[in-house]
Amino acid sequence: MFNYKSAKPINILLVEDNPADIRLTREVFKDGKINNILNVVMDGEEALLYLKKLDKYLSAETPDLILLDLNLPKKDGREVLEEIKADYNLKLIPVIILTTSSAEKDIIATYTHHANCYIMKPVDLGQFVSVIRCIEEFWLSIVKLPKKEE
Repeated sequence: MFNYKSAKPINILLVEDNPADIRLTREVFKDGKINNILNVVMDGEEALLYLKKLDKYLSAETPDLILLDLNLPKKDGREVLEEIKADYNLKLIPVIILTTSSAEKDIIATYTHHANCYIMKPVDLGQFVSVIRCIEEFWLSIVKLPKKEE
């Protein structure tokens, strides 16, 4: 049987401003089957600095996967998604929208800007853990992610 924890870690960028959601997501990924590195930024401007390797993020590793909230301070997640998908060096990184918004306009707008997936954050703790585990199982175990060119 393959030992997922011994494989090269999957680098995940979580763009989230809610400390409780950050803590819970971190715990679920830490206890998961897949070897991963979870980096966190708490607003849209920091996300773009991280992704473009600017300021304090000069040595940041390009993520294999981005979990992006929509309702962020400084720069909205919708704008962040649009900039990611318009950037030649970033556009192939899968972006999973993980948000509380159920607005149809948000769903349409994010898919229009090439989000790879739209998931509503459950308010129930157990369901939230289940959703993060499903993301891990599908996106980190089943899906073949593009290779990074560093």
